[in-house]
Amino acid sequence: MACTVVPNAIFKNGNSIPMFGLGTWNSPPGQVAQAVKDAIDVGYRHIDCAHVYQNEHEVGEGIAAKIAEGVVKREDLFVTSKLWNTFHRPDLVEGACRTTLKNLQLDYLDLYLIHWPVGYKEGPELFPMGPDGKTFIFSDADYVDTWPEMEKLVDAGLVRNIGLSNFNTKQIQRVLDIARIVPVTNQIECHPYLHQSKITSYCATKGIIVTAYSPLGSPARPWVKADDPVLMDDAAVGQLAKKYGKTTAQILIRYQIQLGHVVIPKSVTKERIASNFDVFSFQLDDEDMKVLAGLERNGRICPESSAFGHPHHPFEKEE
Repeated sequence: MACTVVPNAIFKNGNSIPMFGLGTWNSPPGQVAQAVKDAIDVGYRHIDCAHVYQNEHEVGEGIAAKIAEGVVKREDLFVTSKLWNTFHRPDLVEGACRTTLKNLQLDYLDLYLIHWPVGYKEGPELFPMGPDGKTFIFSDADYVDTWPEMEKLVDAGLVRNIGLSNFNTKQIQRVLDIARIVPVTNQIECHPYLHQSKITSYCATKGIIVTAYSPLGSPARPWVKADDPVLMDDAAVGQLAKKYGKTTAQILIRYQIQLGHVVIPKSVTKERIASNFDVFSFQLDDEDMKVLAGLERNGRICPESSAFGHPHHPFEKEE
């Protein structure tokens, strides 16, 4: 495949982020390193990771291999990771970041996000479950106390940019009210069944770039039900794919890019990794953008329902 120049989104601080990247959530163990290598060979330069995905060591292997081969230099890549919910307590933030850096075999991250506004009980369990077996055990840590520690990571040179993930408008504003270094992005679920127009409009007014996760509707999510609607099987998306001679995934990825969002589809299949990248040779017309906008169902794929009851749960209360 011919080398494609991926457009950049420009953060409010002047730094840039490739508008297209490889997601690594829910990628099967043992396949992630090869997926990263395949993606870099195709032309991906943005890799989205998180400690809770439990595969950052594999991502690091893939990146290290391609740097060693001379395919890329570290500065050619944009690597994102996320602070997990059990590390919100201020004294745990730097250690969590250093663990991620060690696993990724990197000296710095291009972007580090607070993964969720909810804090879980500190300790070795990523998902500390209460006695009911349905609800997580919460931490008293407040993300506005976590944020200054994120800023210190920038000061220390461990992180180039910091941001948020899954925060609602009120929660972003609470961070902005105390921030010395403002968040550059809010990574949220976004696809034609869930546009999140309120939060995306709010972010635009604050100069915060939206990063869209699950842009294809996450059909392989672990908790999917047999009767859940499948976005990539939607007739309207299929008709557009036929019209443009593209796959439904390519239509959905292109849609996010034209909305001005950074988009991070996930795959570990070499052919799909290449296919997902092939979205820069066509453009959806205005009418077709309206068709996709009209598919709104307010259908949230990642509700984090086991954290319902947490005072900072982003989706229980008005956003």
